[in-house]
Amino acid sequence: MIGRAHLLLAGLCLVASGARAAADPVQDGQLWINTTLFGSVGDVAFFAEAQPRIGSGISRLDQLILRPAVGWKVNESLTLYQGYAYVEDHGTPGRVSIEDRSFQEINWKIGEIAGVKVSSRTRFEQRWQSGGRDVGFRLRENLRFARPLTEAKDSISAVGWTELFVALNDADWGPRAGFDRIRTFVGLELPIGGQSTVEIGYLNQTARAPARGTELDHILSLNLFIRN
Repeated sequence: MIGRAHLLLAGLCLVASGARAAADPVQDGQLWINTTLFGSVGDVAFFAEAQPRIGSGISRLDQLILRPAVGWKVNESLTLYQGYAYVEDHGTPGRVSIEDRSFQEINWKIGEIAGVKVSSRTRFEQRWQSGGRDVGFRLRENLRFARPLTEAKDSISAVGWTELFVALNDADWGPRAGFDRIRTFVGLELPIGGQSTVEIGYLNQTARAPARGTELDHILSLNLFIRN
């Protein structure tokens, strides 16, 4: 009887440890480098972005994104964009998949609350990938907060933002409707001349991966924003 109890207890321990292992997220350290050029001619606005993402413990290129867009400045606080993104995914060694995205974007400078500048970016994406035939629809909402650390005109600012991604449908190349990922950033914004800035900090990404469960990425994020 005691022997059976020991066997049962051992079995329960194995099941529990297996369940914990299955629930543990797949973690990675990454480096994301982004350069974005912003400009406008009258009420016509544009931006062009290049972003290599280096993953697998910052050892190899994981993804490359090229993202231009053109838009209309409704007023000083609100700009609407139509854009395109070319995405190379190198996540699987020896295999590169290509994704094309069309997107519509709303940029809104909400205002200042207790000295904190608040802005929003809402993006609706239509995604085509080389590994499937379906169009994946995704909605992204970014809320950004920035507070100057001094009263000087060119003060360094503390920055924090979070962005939620929601897939709106299932697609045959991977996405499943519902929560897709969330990103949270904390760091500093440094002025480098005119309106241009450098933003550096820690970015955490928690993503749902249908084949592997949850992915958790710890990212050193370096961003150069050039504004004319």
